[in-house]
Amino acid sequence: MSLMVNSSCGGALRYNLPVRTVVAFGVAAGLLIVAMQLVEYRFLVVERSVEIYGAIVAAAFATAGIWVGLKLTRTKVVSVEVPVEVPVEVRVEVPVPAGPFVPNTARIDELGLTPREMEVLQLIAEGLSTRQMAERLFVSENTVKTHVTRVLDKLGADRRTQAVQLGRDLGILA
Repeated sequence: MSLMVNSSCGGALRYNLPVRTVVAFGVAAGLLIVAMQLVEYRFLVVERSVEIYGAIVAAAFATAGIWVGLKLTRTKVVSVEVPVEVPVEVRVEVPVPAGPFVPNTARIDELGLTPREMEVLQLIAEGLSTRQMAERLFVSENTVKTHVTRVLDKLGADRRTQAVQLGRDLGILA
């Protein structure tokens, strides 16, 4: 068996062993492992088979016992809702207008809102989505978006809810 040192790889040492030697050691190690396994198998299974089978049966019964015990002793949580009426007296004074709502046309003209934009503002106040407004007005969603943008700009609002509040404060929405 020859051992050669090769240092041509940038200073690192590299050992070159003949392939036959490596294969021989590998086969010998494999045979040794197989022999050890057979001896262990024979010792455990053949000579100690009663103990092994007893341990397997004991583990099976222990598992079954734990499972049955958990099933039988599980506590069930029952929650019952009992409705209780609590009378609460709330007084709310709602101002009743003298007559039907009349929009402030002077304020509408001052803001420069068109009748279509007023219609869109009323639909916003009803809580409709862009798609629902488009269906009700028989126009495209993009047209509704354009009207909404113009209403927001003319009222100086950032959001639809703010536009509705401003419209009510200015007297142009009911």
